Amino acid sequence: MNRILNIASVLTWINMIIWVLLCTMVLLGALITGTPAYFVVLVFPSAIILHSYEALQLHKSIRNPAMPLSSQTPTGIRFIGFVAIFLGISNLVSGFSVIQNSREVLQQIQAQMPPEAKNFHLKEAHIRAVGIFTLLVGLSVVVNANLNFRLLRWYQSKDNKKLP
Repeated sequence: MNRILNIASVLTWINMIIWVLLCTMVLLGALITGTPAYFVVLVFPSAIILHSYEALQLHKSIRNPAMPLSSQTPTGIRFIGFVAIFLGISNLVSGFSVIQNSREVLQQIQAQMPPEAKNFHLKEAHIRAVGIFTLLVGLSVVVNANLNFRLLRWYQSKDNKKLP
């Protein structure tokens, strides 16, 4: 269980950093453009950040049994974890489709570029790299949520065995 805890901790920190950066960029875009629709877009990705935070609380309680888990954290890990898995699977599917259709995606991006940006050369390899990154981020979220579900189940079964 210690190896699973270490893997889950690393994936949790990776997810936390990546999604905080992505949400920060969307938030800055919302503040710069003044478009309130960006704030609605932030709801789902922020669920991954919340799941990572709750998972870190679980990891802390597992490592230090003197610090019990809050009564609401297991429910949050489960509920927000399912939202995170949904987003992770969505990222897996979109990353796979971008890799598979990179030429069409490149043509669509180039068709939408303004005329003054014609000096910006985007290649199919760049599109594939974005698809691979999206695929890896989605895989990281899905694996992390599943590992945290497993750790939560183990933590709760360990606590139930202590009770008379």
